[in-house]
Amino acid sequence: MKRDYPERPLVGIGVVIWRGEKALLVKRAKPPRAGQWSLPGGAQELVETVFAAARREAFEETGLRITVTGLVDVVDAIERDEAGRVRHHYTLIDVAAEAAPGEARAGSDAAAIRWVSLDDIAALELWDETARVIRLAARKRRA
Repeated sequence: MKRDYPERPLVGIGVVIWRGEKALLVKRAKPPRAGQWSLPGGAQELVETVFAAARREAFEETGLRITVTGLVDVVDAIERDEAGRVRHHYTLIDVAAEAAPGEARAGSDAAAIRWVSLDDIAALELWDETARVIRLAARKRRA
């Protein structure tokens, strides 16, 4: 299915990857939100479970193996063009995960990667929903 001007929403997976008290962000190399800091993730593939998609996308974008620890939230990302037509519509399923040992590196879909603390988030230009999901994941992790 095409990503621009889709006939129905696409399912995307976002992963809040923790190492200690820091979460990993990627700078998106491709639309939507190209050039912005975001959660690692991408489109779910046919016959792939949500958690399997999270593990695959995390590895492709960061080179890290992860252990998924649970669901964080579900977010609708709808972007319209100047004429009001829906250019992108993703149903984003965000999960939390712990990073296995190893060095993170930017994969082909990521222009850069960065570990951030909760205090760092306020200084970054993040989509409001990305910041909210990271904070929610932190609260769930502490509970």
